This record gives sequence, structure tokens and C-alpha cells, in this order.
Amino acid sequence: MLVKFSVQNFLSFKDLNVMDMIAAPIYQHEENTILLQNLKLLKSAAVFGANASGKSNLFKAMNFAKNFILSSSKETQVNEKIPVTPFLLSTITENEPSLFEFVFIIDDIKYRYGFRLNNIAVIDEWLFSANKAKESLLFERHEQNIKIGAKFKEGHRVIELTRKNALFLSVVAQFNGIIAETILKWFYKFNIIEGFGIYNPVTVNYLENSDNKKEFMEILKIADFSISDLKLLEIDKNKAPKFIQDKLSKLKASGINLKFMPEIKTLHNKYDKNNKIVETIEFDFNENESKGTKNLFSLIGPILDTINKGGILVIDELESNLHPLVSRFLIKLFHIKNKNAQFIFNTHDTNLLNNKYFRRDQIYFVDKNKYGQSNLYSLYDYNIRYDRTFAKDYLEGKFKAIPFIDEYGIFGNELK
Repeated sequence: MLVKFSVQNFLSFKDLNVMDMIAAPIYQHEENTILLQNLKLLKSAAVFGANASGKSNLFKAMNFAKNFILSSSKETQVNEKIPVTPFLLSTITENEPSLFEFVFIIDDIKYRYGFRLNNIAVIDEWLFSANKAKESLLFERHEQNIKIGAKFKEGHRVIELTRKNALFLSVVAQFNGIIAETILKWFYKFNIIEGFGIYNPVTVNYLENSDNKKEFMEILKIADFSISDLKLLEIDKNKAPKFIQDKLSKLKASGINLKFMPEIKTLHNKYDKNNKIVETIEFDFNENESKGTKNLFSLIGPILDTINKGGILVIDELESNLHPLVSRFLIKLFHIKNKNAQFIFNTHDTNLLNNKYFRRDQIYFVDKNKYGQSNLYSLYDYNIRYDRTFAKDYLEGKFKAIPFIDEYGIFGNELK
């Protein structure tokens, strides 16, 4: 479970910003929390903000850090640059390192892991652990000087094998360090979706199991889609349409291989004049189904997989081509059904800014100031009652994080 994520000097985040998943001392929606290692953690967080405010950059920060942790020891060559982008709108930060830190719990042990780096090298890296007591140092690194704690003996043998542009934790995991491998497995379950696509590998692999498919179809029916069944037909990858081959190439480059390449067919009931089912009609999924159906298809697999197996699911723009009631249903599903997973998403859907669905500490805003700096903060930071109309207050600008629209600019007279 994620406890905190911190980022500094990355894309539009100049200063240190923290997403805190520790529940505040409020008592609404206890079903939206989970107790772990004496910490009450939030099952979900929703991020609101104007276009170009930095909402997606928060998730890009998570994704960059995750991918670098998982791949830096394997894919980075000796003199290859690290693809990190600092905050470029200030002379103070443009040449300074970027910082990323995760606090998380695995098997009742709380870890705090982070690093600072630039395009050339890892400047600092640290890992601490705590088991209901104060933190213990596992390792601490400054450039190529690495200090190993008593509980991280697995790190001793690979100090000299760590390149300046690779993370020490990744190298230790590559050489079968038990603690390091455990942590990397946690990051493999940190699933970040930054764009929808019908060939989401999690969804495709999830549907191979008949029980999973039954659960999948039940959700489609609850969400009121008129699909009676699905067929996934294996096709020759080399004969697949170009858009599918391009998708496969991108997945393979990111280390994901589909077990098979499906051609997806949806079955719809056909009715007679008395509205009785007479047969089923087979549609081509890509050609005949709506964007909303495709997006839901892409999302259900990762959502059910995360609920059933645990982990963290992060989705950029949850409501894209989905009806607000469908988005609300997916969120409720996550709150009620899951016991050890978390769901973080950003959205423009102000229908979700409602105390019926979220606690105040679950609602985050990202606001960008006139200097181009994004700032992340929680609704809980505002001293307001839990029964206020959050959406109305938000649209009136009481929490900022909304676009400034100059109605009296060039079109002012026409809009009066």
C-alpha cells in the first residue's frame, strides 16, 4: 500500500509536493479506508484541476520514477543520459536534480525509498525500513559513495557494479537481493494508465480465465452495455492491422508481451417484433463499438486485477468517454470490494466532488501559478464542514485549481 509519494523539480512541479494517503482524523466513509501497520490509509484519491495545471504531470512523475526503478540496471548504458526533465521555467532549478520518494508498506514493513538525479547521474539514493519502530537505515548513497546498513547485507557485493546512471536498488535486485526484489515486485504492481487502448495487456490476459470473464461480463451488464458476450480470437500477429502491430511494438519496448494477439468480437442480441431474442449478431469490436465501450473494456481488466491481487492503480482522466454514472460505479466498486488495493485518478468530473462518495482527505487539487509552478494540496487543508457542497464551492473558485476565463477580453461585448 502507498503511504506517500513526493516529487520535486520535475516538469511543472518546482517545489516539494506530497500526495499523502494517510487518512486524516475524520470519520466519514470508513469503508474508503484500510488499517495497516497501525496506519489508517485511504483506498483512493481523486485529483481535480484546470487543463494544463499539472494533474497529468503528477502521474508522469510516478511513472518516470517507477520505470526508472524497474529498468535502470538493465536498460541504461554506461554513458546514456537519464530522460528526466526538471522544472525549466526557473534559473534556480533548471540545472538542479529532480527528487522522487515513495513511502509504502509491504508485509507490515514500512519502507521509505527515494532518489535525486539529473540527466547524467544519480546524485542521492536512500532506503529505510520500519517495523512498528523507528526507521532503520538499509542503505544511503551520495553519488558513488554507498553506505550499507546492518539489515541490508545483500547490498555489499554489488557496490562496485553500480553505474552512476543506475539505481543501486535496481542493481541489487538484479543480483537477487531479497529485500530489493521484494520492493521491485511492489513497483510491478504499481499500474499507471496514461492513455486508453482496447488492447490493454492486463485486460486481455485477465479475460483468458473463464471466471474472470464471467465477472467482467457482469460489470458490463451492470454498466448497462448491450453486449451479451465477448470472443477473443487469436490471430497471426504479423497479419494484424498496422495500429495493432504498432501497439504491440510499444508494449514489447516497455517489457510487456501479450500471450496472444486477439481479434475481439462482441455479441449482441437480435429481437423480433415481440422483443424476443431470435439470435445473436457478431460485431467487430474495433469497428462497431463506441469509444466509451472501448475505454471501459480497457479499464475493467486493470481495475478487477488490482482489486483481486492488490497493488496501486493510477488512471489519467478516468471519465474519458465514460458516462458519470459509470465512473461513479467503478469508484464504488473499488471502495466496497477491495481490501488491499488503492485507486488514484484525476478527473474534470465535478459530479464526483461530493461528500456522498469521498472524504475531504481523498480529494486533491492541482493549481498552477503565474510562474508555471504546479502545487498539489488536499481539500482537507481547507477548514470546511464535510457536508458542504464541494462542487459548487470549487466552481466558484474557493479552492482555486480552476481555469481563469477572461469574459471581458476580445469577445467580451459578444458574451454580455
